[in-house]
Amino acid sequence: MSNVCTKNALSRRHILRGAGVALALPLLDAMMPAFAHASSNTPPRRFFGICNNLGHLPDKFFPAQDSAGKGYTPSTYLEHLSAHRDDFTVFSGVMHPDVDAGHPADNCFLTAAPHPGNGGFRNTISLDQFAAERLGNQTRFPSLTLGVNVSQGQRSLSWTRGGVLIPSEGKASVVFQRMFITGTKEEVQAQTRRLALGQSIMDTVADQTRSLEKNIGPTDRARLDQYMTGVRDLEQRLASASEWEQKPKPVVNEAPPLDPTDPKEYMEKVRLMYDMARLAFESDSTRCIALLLDSVNSPAITVAGEPTDDGYHNLSHHGKNAKKLAQLESIDREHMKLLAKLFGDLKSRREDGETLLDRTMILYGSNLGNADTHVTDNLPVLFAGGGFRHGQHLAFDRERNYPLPNLFVSILQRLGIEQDSFATSTGTMRGLEVGA
Repeated sequence: MSNVCTKNALSRRHILRGAGVALALPLLDAMMPAFAHASSNTPPRRFFGICNNLGHLPDKFFPAQDSAGKGYTPSTYLEHLSAHRDDFTVFSGVMHPDVDAGHPADNCFLTAAPHPGNGGFRNTISLDQFAAERLGNQTRFPSLTLGVNVSQGQRSLSWTRGGVLIPSEGKASVVFQRMFITGTKEEVQAQTRRLALGQSIMDTVADQTRSLEKNIGPTDRARLDQYMTGVRDLEQRLASASEWEQKPKPVVNEAPPLDPTDPKEYMEKVRLMYDMARLAFESDSTRCIALLLDSVNSPAITVAGEPTDDGYHNLSHHGKNAKKLAQLESIDREHMKLLAKLFGDLKSRREDGETLLDRTMILYGSNLGNADTHVTDNLPVLFAGGGFRHGQHLAFDRERNYPLPNLFVSILQRLGIEQDSFATSTGTMRGLEVGA
């Protein structure tokens, strides 16, 4: 249906200015929702999504296809996680249906939006943001979007419901400061004033939008109604963010991290971001974190004190060159060691009789099944913690892959969100059971 014509055409500049405010505000740090901590006797559950966008050498990562279930034989890489065997499940034969196009698929790792390489592609909401919409009012930060060597403005794991990229924070020191360092009285007052200004902006946008309703047709009226719903939501977020500015931040007995200055120190950056995630969950600063390890955007990196002699991306296109494969394997092994440390750190923290890992779901994987050939099937995926019955290899068909979004549904339900579908899911994750 076409819109009703009016005598005076609406100013396109005016409408874009209004929409621009509404789209930009959710990306501001001060605009994130924050409400008083929900009172509950039940410890919360949390989610940590990690994507290494160059994946791992498949033959070193996956257990043998015929080595499935609880009695599987660990692969070369999984041997590094042997101390935590009962705390994670390894998957084979999984993929995001119709998520193709090679490297652009990393933006869809937590959205599962199909065909990211197509012209006019628009992403959908990511799993962390979907959960944050429902749980984010219970913590100071609804979610944290982190990155290592991320190509800013081009890559992120976190996407809004409108398909807008949420930039990744790449400095652990900034994450630490936001969570634990309280500003001076004057800085807090200045931030409160900025929030108040933001609220007045939203009031203005709302007034301008309402004035248009009498001059437009039903199609645009429906769009404006959707827009106004977003404005009202932002007003609520602004109000609650102002409340959080008056509340003291948690106190931790750890020194602020020192950010590596060289992109070659990729592994140290990964370690620091894992530490920030652990601190965030330990202090209940947030319950949803997404971390993109942008290996594509990383140079020749240092592993265990030894520099590689080519960029990470170039190494991934190894063409079975023995030297490149050896360096890739050392990189992959270091990733597994850091993951093992993360598991161990979370297990060493207790929360109401359980470990922090028991309360935290960790999804670790890649958008590429094989970076050398850019294929996006047979994704390397581990899933740890969260109170599930782990210690198994769930081996699905490597020719006709099982939908990974089914795991997303299981994650949402474990978070206490009543949801029976997400993206291209067909149900919950088969073979994955909740523990006693």
